[in-house]
Amino acid sequence: MRHILPAFLVTTCLAGAASAEALRDDALDYFEPLPSTIPQIADNRVTEEKIELGKALFFDPRLSASGVFSCYSCHNLATGGDDNQETSIGHGWQKGPRNSPTVLNAVLNEAQFWDGRAEDLKAQAKGPIQAGVEMANTPENVVVTLNSMPDYVDWFEAAFAEEEAPVTFDNMARAIEAFEATLITPAPFDAYLNGDDMALNAMQKDGLQLFMDKGCVACHSGVNLGGEGYYPFGLIEKPGAEVLPPDDKGRFAVTDTVDDEYVFRASPLRNVALTAPYFHSGKVWDLKVAVQIMAESQLGAAITDDEADKLVAFLDSLTGRAPDVTVPILPAETAATPRPTAEVMAQ
Repeated sequence: MRHILPAFLVTTCLAGAASAEALRDDALDYFEPLPSTIPQIADNRVTEEKIELGKALFFDPRLSASGVFSCYSCHNLATGGDDNQETSIGHGWQKGPRNSPTVLNAVLNEAQFWDGRAEDLKAQAKGPIQAGVEMANTPENVVVTLNSMPDYVDWFEAAFAEEEAPVTFDNMARAIEAFEATLITPAPFDAYLNGDDMALNAMQKDGLQLFMDKGCVACHSGVNLGGEGYYPFGLIEKPGAEVLPPDDKGRFAVTDTVDDEYVFRASPLRNVALTAPYFHSGKVWDLKVAVQIMAESQLGAAITDDEADKLVAFLDSLTGRAPDVTVPILPAETAATPRPTAEVMAQ
């Protein structure tokens, strides 16, 4: 038996479908779904050998002078790809100057660090290893350490088979970059962009509409909903010193250009619900409060409590499925492996 819907129900269904399509079409003007495969890097082809080597290096604390800190220390893959600290703890238990960004999906950012001083993940990987407040090591000592362990030498030879002497500081960074390129987290929002209307609930769709209508997309767009472009924090109204410390002038330290004072790279928003505390200062622990601060500081418009809740609901749809990463068994040290420095206590 055929069932014929009343005309008003047909009209309502068609209108709902058209509305859903319009929202997605608008969203696709600003956003892209995550790639379905591991992104290839133009000057660093990603291979299984590089990925496995990079994973070992990512977890290895012996890349630090003290033998205590690894990349994983500040980029915990079990807690959103960051360390959930206000600012990160490094060598000698020193506190770093800024909040640690997530490593998840970071390969899709146009540059790394809050001030964009590293052009890619290779450059980023080198920075913390040499920073006195983080891992406090030197490229020379890292190479000696890696060469002292036969398994690492074999793994470098497999990953960089075309090179005569593959154990280098540059290749260490290239391998870490290859591993980090695998840390892609497809989320309900990606399913929605790819055509699944039911991937977002009604409140999340309302939040998406607000995100576009309020102008959040001016800074947070593209595949990573940010990670591209540099903007003043406090474009309309500077937040208080407790959120925007006056002694951290952001990109100014990179360019020495007055116009770049308090300018920062737009934060990518994927998995933002997992990465509290927020902002480069790490002073805000509540995502709803962070949304309200951004509305006032960047858009010059207070938002209602209901609007803030809807925006947070939309941001929740950016929480993705992290790849399964098994903790690697690292190569054994030998008599030639440099011993950790004794400088592990705060000065």
